[in-house]
Amino acid sequence: MITYVAALERAIAIEMRADPAVFHMGTLQPQGLLAEFGADRVLRTPISEAAMTGAAIGAAGCGMRPVVNWRCVTFTFVAFDQIVNQAAKLRYMSGGQVDFPIVFRTFYIGGMRSAAQHSQTGYSMFAHAAGLKIVAPSTPADAFGLLRSAIRDADPVVCFEANRLDGMLGEVDDDALVPLGVADVKRPGDDVTIVAIGTMVGEALAAAETLAAEGIEAEVLDPRTLVPLDVDAIRASVRRTGRLVVADESPRTCSMGSEIAALACEDTATFRALREPVRRVCAHQVPVPYSPPLEDFVLPDADDVAKAARELVGA
Repeated sequence: MITYVAALERAIAIEMRADPAVFHMGTLQPQGLLAEFGADRVLRTPISEAAMTGAAIGAAGCGMRPVVNWRCVTFTFVAFDQIVNQAAKLRYMSGGQVDFPIVFRTFYIGGMRSAAQHSQTGYSMFAHAAGLKIVAPSTPADAFGLLRSAIRDADPVVCFEANRLDGMLGEVDDDALVPLGVADVKRPGDDVTIVAIGTMVGEALAAAETLAAEGIEAEVLDPRTLVPLDVDAIRASVRRTGRLVVADESPRTCSMGSEIAALACEDTATFRALREPVRRVCAHQVPVPYSPPLEDFVLPDADDVAKAARELVGA
């Protein structure tokens, strides 16, 4: 049993042992990696996200496999030109002649009393930038397996790590890889599908326990990869249950929650299977307050998910 944050570091260590082209860079040096691999492969960078992103793009174009730890997602916005116009586009613009295997690590910290600027998920902004792959693990095993697959991928991948989950314990198989683009059913059910992202997976599972006591069996589906989404898995679940709740910690406007809802509605067979309109359970469309009671009100939780599912089933 190891923690979510330890699983991420273990994944990097295993890939660094297997491939000398893999190296880690960030404003902080993970001490376990530093002790094993030294400062030549675990680089401490200046506090400039644009500089470290640009350096990683150049290194990837020269055959290296950088893992860049941006830390908080809000710090990445100052590097958006490098990310969207360079990292996301250069493999395509080379006609596939040059790979750009970069992993960008970043964490989001809603629910951690970190106020408006820090408390943003950000993943829908990156998902909109064609050329990036996006993962959002919700368990130690998924964090471990997805990060290893991301490091091996030929495209730039952004790994969104939920700071609230850092201490979560789980079993990790050192040989496991989680393929990008494959969803996971965290709990089966026949009455309603709950597609939950990142931190909301735990909230959805808690909601499913509450609903089960009321005779409602909810299926909790974790996409794990946001780009590319496992569209077939989402639609297959909705066709079976006939109801869909999407749980996303982000504000709903232009969110991944909106994208998942659209995927269900624009497919004829899935749309016909829907017995009720799709429900999105998202954060309120406001900056996240510093006040703990107000933050709790703004961010969605298990009670909100259960209420939405209950209303769809008509209970």
